[in-house]
Amino acid sequence: MEYCDDGDLMQKIKHQGGSLFPEDTILHWFVQMCLGVKHIHDKRVLHRDIKSKNVFLTQSGKVKLGDFGSARLLAHPVSYACTYVGTPYYVPPEIWESLPYNNKSDIWSLGCILYELCTLRHPFQAKSWKHLILNICKGSYNPLPSHYSYELHYLIKQMFKRNPKNRPSASTILARSCLTRLIKNYLPSEVWYILCL
Repeated sequence: MEYCDDGDLMQKIKHQGGSLFPEDTILHWFVQMCLGVKHIHDKRVLHRDIKSKNVFLTQSGKVKLGDFGSARLLAHPVSYACTYVGTPYYVPPEIWESLPYNNKSDIWSLGCILYELCTLRHPFQAKSWKHLILNICKGSYNPLPSHYSYELHYLIKQMFKRNPKNRPSASTILARSCLTRLIKNYLPSEVWYILCL
């Protein structure tokens, strides 16, 4: 329980009462989520259920990725998984289309959380599961509020590429200038230096 003494991201989003998070807060949480996803992907682990309810916060401002009950270890880095798991709002098009998937499915789910942090709502919404799935497969979502930076708009657009091959990896996301400046706050200096090479 020491990993979630400040609750989870879903609770934080609900408690905002319609007041949007500042971009700095979003980026500080997001860079930590990306570091966690990069770590598990480097170990060939797919989380397969990344959602705001599975991202825990500590009172000191640290973010922890949790609930690995659906995770899967891939045999090698270019392996694919085929079994459906996940929470519908965060499931990428390739899974709904019954295609094999890899770590890029986690990137889609991470994009859903980033979008939620910027808008306080799910990127893909509908009145029925059938229409939700159709909206996800079309990849159509409302743009972020205009006061957020180009970097955030760009990240969302890249993470929501319908073709998983066109989505960035966690490493590529962390190489974005808006995030590299924050990484050193969460890693020892020698690790941060190696990561930024």
